Amino acid sequence: MLKLENLDVFYGAIHALRGVSVTVDEGEIVTLIGANGAGKSTLLRSASGMVRPKTGSVTFLGENITRTPIASIVSRGLVHCPEGRRIFANMTVKENLELGAYLRKDKAGIASDYEYALNLFPRLRERLTQSAGTLSGGEQQMLAIGRALMSKPKLLMMDEPSLGLAPVIVQDIFRIITTINQEQKVAVLLVEQNANKALAVAHRGYVLETGRITLQGPAAELRTNPEVKKAYLGE
Repeated sequence: MLKLENLDVFYGAIHALRGVSVTVDEGEIVTLIGANGAGKSTLLRSASGMVRPKTGSVTFLGENITRTPIASIVSRGLVHCPEGRRIFANMTVKENLELGAYLRKDKAGIASDYEYALNLFPRLRERLTQSAGTLSGGEQQMLAIGRALMSKPKLLMMDEPSLGLAPVIVQDIFRIITTINQEQKVAVLLVEQNANKALAVAHRGYVLETGRITLQGPAAELRTNPEVKKAYLGE
């Protein structure tokens, strides 16, 4: 579905990604693990059009989207759920969810996806008229994921969905990632500091270090890799 080939990305003089290549196939959950500053968020931002690579290409569903406007990328089904949730704090929960569907015209589909999101996150149904900024951190993350689902993703890119959340909420978030993947047939590209949880739900993984892919393979193999265990799993 998604192919990033030989991406080089710069922020001024900083070489953030160095010849990075990553693929996500239909139905997969693929995780990127690495330390802070390794380039994980930059990779997602490059795929979604928020950052333009200096060299390399981004292909989605067989089409080169490296220079495609962001709105067109979203309408094709490549959707980015960003780090830090980025909800609209002064708008209601309902308004935030509706904004996720701003490019869509299929009213019946929008209504169906709206109900799906609220069934997935019952807490949001209880808070539809509440300002999103007054939600807890976990509820805001649920809203960010629900809003992303309203865009009708074929591939959902998620950046640090468990960051700063209580352990019980983290469990919920990872369960929901698996549910979305299985029920909605949505592929997932997951950036996550909690490498143990990420590798537990993923099919494949990549290890990113200082802008380069240093390891890749089936998630189960990475979980038992001595280097990964030492650096990222605390073992």
